[in-house]
Amino acid sequence: MPFMFEKPLGMRDSLPLLYERKKNLRLAVSGEFEAWGYQFIETPALEYYETIGEASSIQNQQMFKLLDQQGDTVVLRPDMTAPIARVAASKLLKQQVPVRLAYSANVYRAQQKEGGRAAEFEQIGIETIGDGTISADSEIISLLISSLKKAGFTKFQISIGHIGFIQQLMLDILGREDRVSQLSNYLIERNYVGYRDHINSLALANIDKQRLIDILDLKGTENILEKAGALLEHNRGAEKLNELAQLMQQLKEYGAEQYVSLDLTLMNTISYYSGIVFEVYAEGVNFPVGNGGRYNSLLKKFGRDTPATGFALRVDRLIEAMGTLKDQAEIECVIFTPERKQDALKLVNERRAGGSRIAMQDLNGIGDLDSFTKNYSEVHYFIGAPGKDETP
Repeated sequence: MPFMFEKPLGMRDSLPLLYERKKNLRLAVSGEFEAWGYQFIETPALEYYETIGEASSIQNQQMFKLLDQQGDTVVLRPDMTAPIARVAASKLLKQQVPVRLAYSANVYRAQQKEGGRAAEFEQIGIETIGDGTISADSEIISLLISSLKKAGFTKFQISIGHIGFIQQLMLDILGREDRVSQLSNYLIERNYVGYRDHINSLALANIDKQRLIDILDLKGTENILEKAGALLEHNRGAEKLNELAQLMQQLKEYGAEQYVSLDLTLMNTISYYSGIVFEVYAEGVNFPVGNGGRYNSLLKKFGRDTPATGFALRVDRLIEAMGTLKDQAEIECVIFTPERKQDALKLVNERRAGGSRIAMQDLNGIGDLDSFTKNYSEVHYFIGAPGKDETP
């Protein structure tokens, strides 16, 4: 039986100082989204398993499932991209193409007891639906960079890859999708030792084994694209490398080159990603604080064959990257005795009108005055007879 103060596995409280930091981060990022022409959207926390649950590509054991009163299986949304794809396919794409949408919402993914990870966390992100150009990809990556800078981040890096390139190269060498999937899992897990060992166990010509191993060196600047092209057979997959070359050139036009690099080993557990993908890392956090990419096939599951791209930021990981919380909020307090309440109200109303955050507290309601005042950045006293303020 759970203890009285115990929470379900992976669930977390946000106390006032943490909540305020989240709010400020959310305001900075969402303001930048809106400045770039993105409109916010909300979707329900509960979705049907047979639609959103299956379309999301989140592993089945990570979903919170329930039965509704009609006996249908519903899930707490495991991501935001699939629900937004549902809305866009059913309603928005009839009005205009492309559409630029933004969101800020909690998602839910069940965790194993030994995992120690959040089962509920907030994502804030954008989706560009109906635009298959490289310009759309460069826009969202540039918006990602601009949003992080608006939120106060200066030390972060975005790694960019192309799932289509890796899949084409592996398929040419391995011949079967199941063999490609098995080898790809090592890249998803960043298990490069296991990747090499698996390749060496395959019945392949040495030259083909070397081509697969050389994938691990495809990290860095645009210069690696020529090396990547040399690994292709009959130039199949060259168009994917050309997309990356165009993307990098357009990011230079945005002035974003210092924040981006190429990593052609980049893979993703979410299967609807099909083209350019990326992850963003911030100083002080070992996990990606955000990720995104192109998912041109997802909307087909909702009856619309429409290209799309987008990204999501993990608010909890961004908060971790910001470092230690302050000891107290920037909130003032007026402490008063009943006979001085009108004087206190006058000051409070003046300060609030000027934009200050200020609380009022009757002295008779305070137990330990020293402990109480430590919660505030500044304290004003209206105690004693009018005109004779006394500071305890």
